[in-house]
Amino acid sequence: MTIINRRSLMVGAAAATLGAPAFARAQTAGTGDWPKGQIKIIVPFPPGGSTDPVARIIQAKLIDNTGWNIIVDNKPGGTGAVGSAIAAKSAPDGQTWMLTFDSHILNPAFAPGLPYKDSELTNVMLIGRTPQALAAHPDRPYKTFAEVVADAKARPGKVNVGVLGASQALVLMTLIKKENNVDLNLIPYKGGGPLTQDLLGGVTDIGISSLTSFSPHFRANKIRPIGVTGEKRTPALPDTPTLIEQGIKGFPSYSWWGVYAPTGTPRPVIDRMNAEIKKAVSAPDVTQKFLEQFNMEILTSSPEEFAAYQKSEQDRWFKVIKDNNIKGD
Repeated sequence: MTIINRRSLMVGAAAATLGAPAFARAQTAGTGDWPKGQIKIIVPFPPGGSTDPVARIIQAKLIDNTGWNIIVDNKPGGTGAVGSAIAAKSAPDGQTWMLTFDSHILNPAFAPGLPYKDSELTNVMLIGRTPQALAAHPDRPYKTFAEVVADAKARPGKVNVGVLGASQALVLMTLIKKENNVDLNLIPYKGGGPLTQDLLGGVTDIGISSLTSFSPHFRANKIRPIGVTGEKRTPALPDTPTLIEQGIKGFPSYSWWGVYAPTGTPRPVIDRMNAEIKKAVSAPDVTQKFLEQFNMEILTSSPEEFAAYQKSEQDRWFKVIKDNNIKGD
């Protein structure tokens, strides 16, 4: 059963459970006439990348569907920590939301002194996901990631792999090194742009990033796909095997986008926003944009499903970070 189908069942059960009391609570909490004025969607990253355009596509469709006054407010800094803190400290009145990327849930492990707590943000919706892709410079001989591992075992520490610092990719590649007993030289980057440029220029042998980031360069044959990190092959690269297919030990992993609200935001408001975002991203034109631009698999989870997913991912990756003493810088 897909997440969308599970969500439909859960929404039906929730409606039967809440009923009239939920309406009364909404009125008591002052949310019966929500929204009151401008709605702000905080994006804790600068324009560029994927998170900002995802937010703006959703913003435009929400405005079309509802007539609400919505702005996207970029608050970059600290690998998303600055914007996350602003969202977490905002009034829980349904006027402030945050759309962010998967690195958000790793920040507490990499930077324990964050200016906010996970508990100050509540899960609203997991919008969608895409596998990460591994790519080789075309001058390198590798056709699969298994060939990279074999070469690195023959030449320990000589194969360079570009990864984003303080990212899921860094944690995954550290796990792969350990589980497969291979000495890859991981080179951390502060941004996807520099990582991709060094891969294109042959400074690194291999790079790992979201499929979204690498896709234009795959199409231009400037880099070669050698593996994807999901549970199954992606339609965007049907001839590229997963790491699991290649016999690489590790966990499937995905880049994903999700929406949060300040904790304390009334549940009826969260449910309404969840429903409106689901309607927006499920519209054929938006789904097509997300597929073409980001190779995104639409998920539209319930708040509970998103919270459970976040917990399972944090339990998994925090252990790898702790066991291997991985630093974000």
